[in-house]
Amino acid sequence: MRKLTKIFAIVLTIALVCTLAACGTAASGTTQAAGSTSGKPVLRVAMECGYAPYNWTQPTDENGAVQIADSKDYAYGYDVMMAKTLAEKIGYDVQIVKLDWDSLIPALQSGTVDCVIAGQSITSERLEMVDFTTPYYYASIVGLTLKGSAYENAKGVADLANATCTSQLGTVWYDVCLPQIEGADILAAQESAPAMLVALESGRVNLVVTDQPTALAASVAYPDMVMLDFADGEDNFKVSEEEINIGISVKKGNKELLDKLNGALATLTTDDFTSMMEEAISVQPLSN
Repeated sequence: MRKLTKIFAIVLTIALVCTLAACGTAASGTTQAAGSTSGKPVLRVAMECGYAPYNWTQPTDENGAVQIADSKDYAYGYDVMMAKTLAEKIGYDVQIVKLDWDSLIPALQSGTVDCVIAGQSITSERLEMVDFTTPYYYASIVGLTLKGSAYENAKGVADLANATCTSQLGTVWYDVCLPQIEGADILAAQESAPAMLVALESGRVNLVVTDQPTALAASVAYPDMVMLDFADGEDNFKVSEEEINIGISVKKGNKELLDKLNGALATLTTDDFTSMMEEAISVQPLSN
């Protein structure tokens, strides 16, 4: 009897260890989205959900929007389209996590999310903190001003001299481009792209610098805004290639996910990127 009891105890212990090991594996692997019944692993994708045309918030799932985690609202835009496309190719479901811009990289580092798809430039500074995929968009840098302003007909950066200007916090637009404007009165950086556009629309500044997709989307939402694109001239903003390449960031060292995403991106073309961005701009809510 004592021997049987001992055997039973050993079996019970082994079963318990196996159960704990299984739980540990699930916790360290991919998550399951709330309400998901597909059985697929879930790709937790972080973005601002307020940076049209890359991403925005809307009240319904119109056009294929994805519900935001822990919210009744939905997210859509170029980044959501890209997240859905890549997730399908690598066999994942998508969960969208809404975060402030400054919280994106910390969320990756802490393991709260799996990747960030949020219009991030692949800069050397960010590469010290996270790993990036190959570019999923190439975004040239432009200016935005209002119709009737002194800068409406600017043909190059020199024509922007003495502008009162701003851009979004933590971007190459603010840190690298604005200082290239001679005599510029550079106001405090704005917390988000919408805040940057409001600063221009309200007259607090007469110029903002951003990327072309954001400017094109702004021109739709704010018909009195004029995009200043100096790409065809010699007096353009001077930036490195890394600063206009937009990539998907993952936690440093997460080679498995990085390789999967790069493999999926390799199946897409520049024309695919352009088509998706054009669609995003065409359906964006005017309030984003």
